[in-house]
Amino acid sequence: MFNRLSAALTLLPRRLLLVSSPRTLTGACRLLGRMNPAVVRCLPGEPKLTISFSLDGSQKHMMREQDEPLGKALARISHGLNKSQGKAKKSKKKKGETPGEAPVLTVVRLYYNGEEVSDMSLNSEAWRDGAVLQVGDVEYSVRRNTPTLTNAELPASLLAEFPVCPNLEIEFGNLEDCEFTWYREIAPNTSTEAAVEVEGQDSKWTQVGCGRVYVPSIQDIGYRLKLRCTPKDGGRSGLPKELLSTAIEAGPGVCTFDNRHAYTLKEAEWPSVRVVSYNILADTYAQTELSKTVLYPYCAPYALQLDYRQNLIKKELAGYNADIICLQEVDKGVFVNSLTPALDAFGLDGVFRTKDRQHEGLATFYRRSKLKLLSSHNISLSEALTSDPIHSALLENLSASTALKQNILKRSTVLQVSVLEDVSKPGRKVCVANTHLYWLPKGGSIRLVQMGVALQHLNHVINEVAPGAPLIFCGDFNSQPDSGVFQLLSEALVPLQHADWSSLGPEESCSMELLSALPPLLSAYGQPAYTNYVGGFHGCLDYIFIQPDSMQVEQVIPLPSHQEVTTYEALPSVAHPSDHIALICDLRWNP
Repeated sequence: MFNRLSAALTLLPRRLLLVSSPRTLTGACRLLGRMNPAVVRCLPGEPKLTISFSLDGSQKHMMREQDEPLGKALARISHGLNKSQGKAKKSKKKKGETPGEAPVLTVVRLYYNGEEVSDMSLNSEAWRDGAVLQVGDVEYSVRRNTPTLTNAELPASLLAEFPVCPNLEIEFGNLEDCEFTWYREIAPNTSTEAAVEVEGQDSKWTQVGCGRVYVPSIQDIGYRLKLRCTPKDGGRSGLPKELLSTAIEAGPGVCTFDNRHAYTLKEAEWPSVRVVSYNILADTYAQTELSKTVLYPYCAPYALQLDYRQNLIKKELAGYNADIICLQEVDKGVFVNSLTPALDAFGLDGVFRTKDRQHEGLATFYRRSKLKLLSSHNISLSEALTSDPIHSALLENLSASTALKQNILKRSTVLQVSVLEDVSKPGRKVCVANTHLYWLPKGGSIRLVQMGVALQHLNHVINEVAPGAPLIFCGDFNSQPDSGVFQLLSEALVPLQHADWSSLGPEESCSMELLSALPPLLSAYGQPAYTNYVGGFHGCLDYIFIQPDSMQVEQVIPLPSHQEVTTYEALPSVAHPSDHIALICDLRWNP
């Protein structure tokens, strides 16, 4: 600290240094504290470093070779500034204004510990944290690899009483250390330009909250929000960023999940875990003409828009206080730009697996204070069927029906497998599986083979990676309780005469006895009347299966009432973001 102070004091006016009273020294410290920053990004292994600072209201940004002598970098800064001054002089001549005196060569120096750094020093060594850069009569405090927000955005749509979670990415820092301050404008303003700041206190804004997440109130409707975020890493701080939102809009009022949140106000207590499985309806499907005119004609067009639905989905998921969340139909952009930053703010990390040749896929989130990801074992079911020897018997039986086999191999279905470990008890592992089986109603035979491959793979993963670990198998199986898939899971066997083997007609029929690689599993929710409710169909398609010898169902969160589901005729609606209903249960995981 004292070394850095002495370096800065060498640049202060001589008349200030001649006065040695404590009051004057305090003034010098204040001057140092007000020194503008020069931010330097320099990483081992990268050929270049970057130098950024602001001069006369203009942001200067330059890249230099790390192994270049400092003198060249300083000369380049000086040359760039003189070139800018020359352009300004020419501009004045064109406008008929009298130009000032000829520009004087700008002196650029770098100091450290009170001494000027040699021009022969390499850039990588010269630009140290705490050095002082002198540009003419302006001094800058060098901050090397300071915490920096590399991406900072607010959602495009904000609703009253729905959480606002900024999308943030940080370098050299920790989001959990950052400081967040939320402001609301004093008077409604539809302008998208930020209001002018007043040093000390901004009369156009009033502070309304702090923390990474802000929930706008009814009183915020019509007003914009401003977020000031200071990136930090422990005690180190970087340059703050300010984000301006659009005006807060009114929310839909009561949603289908509001009453369910009353059962999940607190997290599940160890050794239990709360699990959610939810098909959130991919935007790539919600925005098709088929969806708007045939599948969901009853749904208000704005309620099918992604920005609107994401507000509901994030509030719904956050309110469940889950430990494990398995999602289906997750657009890649939604995972990266919406769900990951939002759920990260609520303490969950996530992994994503896109479907083959698709823009949507599967996401599994887990509470990082309780669980950590040990390994992932995701597969494409059709690819695994032909390439992994553990499926050779099933592939041989399937070869009796070439048409069915070819149909199965065209499918893009994937299985996401995550092995998690209990943070509080190392060695205590759980295998979490997530999938979305083939959708065609008549595709029962395809789904049977897909589930056979999935169960064989899960058995292999557990035996090889986590012996003895219990299985939690979530997903949209597109299979009702009378299906072969449900029988395979719950009874571990499907006989050769099951109707699903001929679901696609005689040309693609196949008769085989299919055995599960795992003992019978238990549906945590049993067999509800429906988990999917659209205008032309309702039925139970979604499940959370567990191994009853290692896990017990402690609590099942009631599904929304039929009245709630049909308030707006069917799903999705202004009060429900998907055509499916989330399954939530607390599972007692034997220690």
